[in-house]
Amino acid sequence: MSSCKPIWSVAVPSPLRRCFYYLAPGELLAAPRPGLRVRVPFSRRELVGVLTKCLPAESVNSTVKLKVIGKVLDEEPLLGGALFRLLEWSSRYYHHPIGEVFAAALPTLLRQGGDLSYRGQRCWVLSGEGKAVDQEILKRAPKQRHLLALLNQHQRLSDQQLSGHVAGWQAPMRALREKGLVMAKQQPEVSEVLPEVVPDLNSEQAIAVRDVISGLADFHPFLLNGVTGSGKTEVYLSLAEKVIEQGRQVLILVPEIGLTPQLVSRFQQRFAVPIALMHSGLNDQERLDSWIIARDGRAPLIIGTRSAVFAQIKNLGLIIIDEEHDGSFKQQDGFRYSARDVAVMRARLEKVAIVLGSATPSLETLHNVAQGRYRELKLTQRAGGAKPPKIELLDVRGQYMEHGLSNALIKRMHQHLESSGQVLLFLNRRGYSPALMCHDCGWSAECHRCDSHMVLHQHEQRLRCHHCSQEVPLMSVCPQCQGTQLRPIGQGTERIEEALQHHFSEYGVLRIDRDTTRRKGSLQLMIDEIHQDKHQILLGTQMLAKGHHFPKVTLVGIIDAEQGLYSADYRAIERMAQQILQVSGRAGRAERPGTVIIQTHHPDHPMLRQLLEQGYTTFANALMSERKESEMPPYSALALLRAESVEKSLPQAFLSEVYQLAMAHAVPDVLLLGPVPSPMARRAGRYRAQLLIQAPQRGALHRLLSPLMLQLESSKLGRKVRWSLDVDPIEMY
Repeated sequence: MSSCKPIWSVAVPSPLRRCFYYLAPGELLAAPRPGLRVRVPFSRRELVGVLTKCLPAESVNSTVKLKVIGKVLDEEPLLGGALFRLLEWSSRYYHHPIGEVFAAALPTLLRQGGDLSYRGQRCWVLSGEGKAVDQEILKRAPKQRHLLALLNQHQRLSDQQLSGHVAGWQAPMRALREKGLVMAKQQPEVSEVLPEVVPDLNSEQAIAVRDVISGLADFHPFLLNGVTGSGKTEVYLSLAEKVIEQGRQVLILVPEIGLTPQLVSRFQQRFAVPIALMHSGLNDQERLDSWIIARDGRAPLIIGTRSAVFAQIKNLGLIIIDEEHDGSFKQQDGFRYSARDVAVMRARLEKVAIVLGSATPSLETLHNVAQGRYRELKLTQRAGGAKPPKIELLDVRGQYMEHGLSNALIKRMHQHLESSGQVLLFLNRRGYSPALMCHDCGWSAECHRCDSHMVLHQHEQRLRCHHCSQEVPLMSVCPQCQGTQLRPIGQGTERIEEALQHHFSEYGVLRIDRDTTRRKGSLQLMIDEIHQDKHQILLGTQMLAKGHHFPKVTLVGIIDAEQGLYSADYRAIERMAQQILQVSGRAGRAERPGTVIIQTHHPDHPMLRQLLEQGYTTFANALMSERKESEMPPYSALALLRAESVEKSLPQAFLSEVYQLAMAHAVPDVLLLGPVPSPMARRAGRYRAQLLIQAPQRGALHRLLSPLMLQLESSKLGRKVRWSLDVDPIEMY
């Protein structure tokens, strides 16, 4: 090597599981530290990577010609300390390229090489003229009038808050601005909401808060196991208050973007402090602003979804995972990490406490409690004197069903609605019907790119595949026999909505699913309308099942409870139980008692009976015994290797090669299952196969995966397929 410059090891976002060596730049920093962003030449491109270490010149083979670092982008490391070590651990544990892991931890603008510049949020206030104007002059512009009313009520609303209140607010707000009725200003970081009166904690809540506070000084994992409506959020608020008093920050993770606004609202009502929000509903600059105020310590509260676990936080004091059992915490493509598990490791590295909250804890978390790794804190009573709902199984065998609704359920709905209660119906299947069939010849509409039926969306007159998004117009005649007897098979939320509007025409019906909440802010607008009593019947998918507080709901109806009873997925029964109890928890959360009716064709199924008669704890213990006998997680460790290609034979051929390479390593106790076609063997025009790797302990699994992944990078077959590794998979399709 001709130069005596130091060597920099850089993590570059590429599919290769290694760092790359570069010569240090000419403008050498006095003491470059890991975590700096650098711009480097890579192949024929320039990429932004992260410095991982500095090496003396003699540490690299002198015959290797190295490229020079193009530019150092930061004066101080953006990814340093415990977070840097967490990212290195994540790369090793999930066997994912380290450059892509570091890139995933940065906001998009920083990933692209942008500056660390804070712009803040724009907010809107009434002008002097706007405060004095008679809103009747806007009676022909209802959206403008509604915006004026909101600003009168709240004094100040940011772009983000407006998106949560009014879909499509931008155009009417511009009109108000042109009329001189509103003004745009810089949004203050500190909430102006007056703190609420703090309710007294009950004895169980007080014990939970006391025990967590006693463990704040070091790594202590807690499971807050509280029934629905038991006041887990109040415990979070009390813990956050103590941590903020110590001058430290709290990271709160939620599984769904839909839960973020209501949680933020609760914290804003309690604390007049900046809150950093991190979720996919923000634009790139908003996410960067939140990242900066978390990094600088200006935001004592950081609330976000999965990716917020990698936020740089100056003085972390506590991590809270709400609804820790939720599968949304697992990334299902690219860097397939579990935010819950990464958060536990982060708490360990940062030496802080972590609270995992749930009414239906995952079996993995309960196993950690049983092993003494986590400490369990129980909340067994609903807060405020509310009583748990009465749960009834409704046997619908042999009964007349109209679009999935039994007469008995319809009758009970009328009773609750006439008593001024709200009714919530749950069906975790959107669309009008999951299949369309010809009654004359038996033809059914199938996706030509997937091994799946097309779903009928009646309102849009479209057939759509929910796996690849392929869609076609709804035909009027059968393409096979030219008959006209095309009939929808089964029910989705759209079909149930149609039946409800027929039976309950005098009541407002609101459907909440992915189809009705596509526009930014639409979900929060619907939630607000529910609290304003604009709708008496609420119909939805799992978006309605998690964490929402609807005090007027007195009846919950679960339309199809047994979807998980006969699934090939070993986790299906666990998910079914969690879903049933989470949905049931929406009933009777205030002073009025609640009832839950579960329609089922299998009222005598032992697992369903055990869940409802003996509770989730007994049910989970029985399920754990089954898992132990079958040697499935949490009593073993799994990794799933997937491959796909447009050529049918290539995925199986590649995985057969992987099988042979894995067998050659001869790691004791590791079991290879497959390769076999995936449960959905063709998806989005690609043929799919998988190889399951099972080991009694994680150590044995990683002893095989570490060398195997490096070998696969040079596989010729591997370049002809798309392949991925999923450590601790929660989906097996």
